[in-house]
Amino acid sequence: MVRRHFNMALLRSGLAALAVVAAIGAGIGMTAPASAQTGAGKGPYTLLALGDSLTAGYGLPEAQSFTPQLQAALREKGYDVTVVNAGVSGDTTAGGLSRLDWALADKPDAVLVELGANDMLRGLDPTAARANLDAILKRLTGEKLPVLLAGMYASPSLGRAYMERFNAIYPDLAKAYDVQLYPFFLDGVAADAALNQPDGIHPNAAGVKVIVERITPHVARLLDGIAKSGD
Repeated sequence: MVRRHFNMALLRSGLAALAVVAAIGAGIGMTAPASAQTGAGKGPYTLLALGDSLTAGYGLPEAQSFTPQLQAALREKGYDVTVVNAGVSGDTTAGGLSRLDWALADKPDAVLVELGANDMLRGLDPTAARANLDAILKRLTGEKLPVLLAGMYASPSLGRAYMERFNAIYPDLAKAYDVQLYPFFLDGVAADAALNQPDGIHPNAAGVKVIVERITPHVARLLDGIAKSGD
């Protein structure tokens, strides 16, 4: 997710404040219905995780990375699902859009979109990030694929104006395309040293476990939607 040429000092100075922002946002849209927590026991499904290093598993053995942990959690709940790792470390929203055709070659039944962290960390124009994510969602929903959009919050160190523009991208697009929104992918993990690798940015195995525990009910609801549409 992170390239070494951006200002690490600037990023770290904003992490504590970002944790506060995350805590405020954690209660917004984070609770899935109880029905999504039991498992439909249906499938088989293929879930595509289109993202950056947070889904790719930067710095971790494969078994400890996000997609294997998510797949295991979903199977424990009774879902016959294969989670395809389409995460590329360092990728921006533009990168995700450029390889969308390749990613969809796996013929997924549903898609988790986790992109934008690198746009924010590099201070790229939120207008471009919005346009890229818009194009991704337009393509996915046009193909009738259920989508869970995982959001990211901008570091307060980038300034209030940037934060407001960037943070609005995910709820705005989720509403526009009527897709599920998970407001903050790093909920419960951001700025917690015990849950992150030494760089202070990428989650360690324990951090990934927290992410998976929190996002699994939302992914389960996504898969339940496939089952209902096929009834």
